[in-house]
Amino acid sequence: MNTPDATATATVKRSPLARIASTLPPGTMLVISGTVVLGAASYVHLMAAGHSLDTEGMAALSVLWTILMSVGIGLFFPVEQELTRIVAAHRVAGTGVSGVVRRLAGLTLGVVVLLSAGVWWATPLLADTFFYGHTEMVGTLVLAFAAMALSNICRGILAGLGRFAPFGWQLAIDGLLRIGLAGAFALAGIRSPLAFALILVVAPLVAALVTSGPVLRGLGTGPAPRWQVLLGGLGPLIVSTLLSQVVVNAAVVSTKLLAPTEGALVAGLLNAIVLARVPLFVFGSLQASLLSGLSSTAAAGDRDGFSKLLGRTSLVVTALGLAGGVPATLLGPWLIQVLFKAEEGLGYAAFFWISAGTLFYMLAMVLGQALLVLHKHRLQLLGWTVATVVLIVVTLIPGDVATRVCLAYTLSSLTAVIGMAVPLWLSFLRRPNPAAPKSSPAGV
Repeated sequence: MNTPDATATATVKRSPLARIASTLPPGTMLVISGTVVLGAASYVHLMAAGHSLDTEGMAALSVLWTILMSVGIGLFFPVEQELTRIVAAHRVAGTGVSGVVRRLAGLTLGVVVLLSAGVWWATPLLADTFFYGHTEMVGTLVLAFAAMALSNICRGILAGLGRFAPFGWQLAIDGLLRIGLAGAFALAGIRSPLAFALILVVAPLVAALVTSGPVLRGLGTGPAPRWQVLLGGLGPLIVSTLLSQVVVNAAVVSTKLLAPTEGALVAGLLNAIVLARVPLFVFGSLQASLLSGLSSTAAAGDRDGFSKLLGRTSLVVTALGLAGGVPATLLGPWLIQVLFKAEEGLGYAAFFWISAGTLFYMLAMVLGQALLVLHKHRLQLLGWTVATVVLIVVTLIPGDVATRVCLAYTLSSLTAVIGMAVPLWLSFLRRPNPAAPKSSPAGV
């Protein structure tokens, strides 16, 4: 039997890592290992490609990677978020989620079909503008969109059900496959950007299929939400996420459009952004459990728990951004040459702006999740809309291209933080005793 003194001693002896872990949303530590593997895989993938491909091939892969991470995430990550939110609410209410999954999966399939048709129609233009005429890269992009859609559906269900172990395994399998394939291609002397691009199709598809068992077993019989209610939240969320991905990924595509002959600069900027965004990969593990935790506390009417979880997460994200941003700023110009075989050209200022932008972007994502759970989708959309306007204005001002696109990322991300923090504070956190929003499975 534990005595008060023994309990106090055990509390005192807790390691710093354990104390930090206790401040995170439940289930976060189960996902972090998979996220670390997947994050490391992105670096290994791009490092292997950088040492294997010529400047043109690496620039083409960089643009494909950026479009996938912006348009793909913008379209399909909202599906994961809505699934997480709605499934978590159903779990609290004790009802099944088969109806929810059926409708959102059908909707996602329709988006994939429409996107594929649009890309097929624009293949010549896309190939000439972004991929140096290689139409096969456009086809690979379509397949990568489909693989990402399937992965997001599976992860949304798993996070909503609180099944973070298979969630982490899916991330880990995806990452291990990317590492293995990229390493094998590099060792085999493969010089084709298509081969390295296909990794973005094969790895997430296999990972989703391998971990599909827990997804299917957790569905249960449940009602389907009304289309009006479902689309009323998902529509603004998709636009918000697309705009957020424009903010975080615009630098590479903007540089390709503003300086189309500067292939080395395009590839170097992607390397710099990936390096400075190490905290963002870690934040991915926090994001899934954060949304599940916020959704559960909101559905249970626990306003204090909601506020404390939001505050603790913001503090952890700030520490994470500083821990990654300082070394990225100091060592970035040297590291991208060593790790990615990038050419000289980007200085410390570029890494500082990208690192600061990443910190602001993560805080904006945390605030956006809170607005999402509170059913304030349109306020989130407004924040990212204003941020995108700032991004465009700063990008188009005269001056050095690299400086403009990096500064645009920072200022637009800061704008998003302010644009979402103010309405969140005024409408919810400032009130002494506001009624906690309760999620209803029937009404989503």
